[in-house]
Amino acid sequence: MIHDTPGDGPNTGEAARDDAAPLRVLLADDQALLRGAFRTLLDSADDIAVVGEAGDGREAVALARKLRPDVVITDIRMPGTDGLAATAEICADPDLRATRVLILTTYETDEYIAQALRAGASGFIGKGIEAQGLLDAVRTIANGDTLLSPAATRSLVARFLATPSDSPPRHPERLAALTPREREMVALVATGLSNVEIADRMYLSPFTVRAHVQRAMSKLDARDRAHLVVIAYQTGLVAGTESPS
Repeated sequence: MIHDTPGDGPNTGEAARDDAAPLRVLLADDQALLRGAFRTLLDSADDIAVVGEAGDGREAVALARKLRPDVVITDIRMPGTDGLAATAEICADPDLRATRVLILTTYETDEYIAQALRAGASGFIGKGIEAQGLLDAVRTIANGDTLLSPAATRSLVARFLATPSDSPPRHPERLAALTPREREMVALVATGLSNVEIADRMYLSPFTVRAHVQRAMSKLDARDRAHLVVIAYQTGLVAGTESPS
């Protein structure tokens, strides 16, 4: 289902997006009543507009390619193609590079969160979230940030995202593009530290830290901060056996 939204066209890329235009959101959930409730809530915000709805993962992928939304909000468990498979397809499509995926589900388990991050999701929240929390979540991931607390990140990367000790790192040569300071920043991001926490530890300003992290993301072709964490572990920059601090 496609919704008409006045005054805004498809998201054709991060640089091309008009900051004054509403954030374009695609909803994917097999429960029509739930989609309707979320649509009403999201459309109540001046800076957010629901442009389409999908009842399963396959439809979500098709509509994402047609509408190029800024954010796709998807449930995990849906008939046919589920939310995780749809997320993986959307995040792997170069034409949807500017689209972020927010997983919204009843099943708030570490394993689901880890699978969502591996698939390329930028955030993961439970369906019990309050109204303002959902609106803030859409804005957060549309801004390129990750919707996971530092504590959750530390737990997840230690348990699920790290490369097994008996397996070699994947594509460690990617790290050659980074300066020593950028490597240091990415390693700290991978332990779950926020920019402010990194700044305090390194005696730098949060603005300087953000600049280093953004340059590292660009060099590593990372979609967002969550993807940067995955790359840090997969390339061996941070060891899987390391205890986050």
